[in-house]
Amino acid sequence: MQTSQLEEKKVPQLKTFATDYNNYNTVGTERQQDFTFWSTDFMESNSSAVVVTGFGPFRQYLVNSSWEAVKELSKRGLGNNIDLRIMQLPVAYQKAKEQVFKIWTTLQPLLTVHVGLASAAKGLIILEQCGKNKGYQEMGACGFLPEGACCMLDGPEKIESTINMKTLWKSISVEGIGIIFSRDAGRYICDYTYYASLYYGNGRAAFIHVPPLSPSVTADFLGKALQSIILEMLKQCGEETE
Repeated sequence: MQTSQLEEKKVPQLKTFATDYNNYNTVGTERQQDFTFWSTDFMESNSSAVVVTGFGPFRQYLVNSSWEAVKELSKRGLGNNIDLRIMQLPVAYQKAKEQVFKIWTTLQPLLTVHVGLASAAKGLIILEQCGKNKGYQEMGACGFLPEGACCMLDGPEKIESTINMKTLWKSISVEGIGIIFSRDAGRYICDYTYYASLYYGNGRAAFIHVPPLSPSVTADFLGKALQSIILEMLKQCGEETE
């Protein structure tokens, strides 16, 4: 089993793949500049890499259950054939999108799974089928909104994951917690990040919402649940794990 944490300092420069769009205008809106998109040939992946991300602290959640769960998953791994990488994303629209872009352009993973905290989902894990492009009206942790309240100015309204979450929902069960299927990831950083990853990764992304930590829902418990769920996702990708 090979696991590693993808750190910012280890990510090479993007060269010609993108311009620097991490800047803001004077009215608190994140400005999205033009960038060069790649051909579909570039996005063909023969990689055994699977990237799993969680989010950092925000609001009253100084310990974000999504990142704690991802760290626990990294201890367990996804089998000997899968090169598991983990990464923490900031709760900020453009910063998160920047990191997602780097994941897809530098690693070209088989699958990227994003894990986020759903504060209202007490005792539930939510499998998100699609990401939405527009309707982002709630400010991120840095106090900014994306330009035009959307993720990609030229993108479609929604993008579906290549993972069939409804099929996954019907086939998976985790003792001690409920799992539900959703088509609305919430129009906040989670949804925004998911859409960006689906856009950059040609649909090869997934999103899982987890509840806050509690005495009955520990980081170790969630890490084990993530392992079970992602292994089922990999079966849909045609990957055998050992």
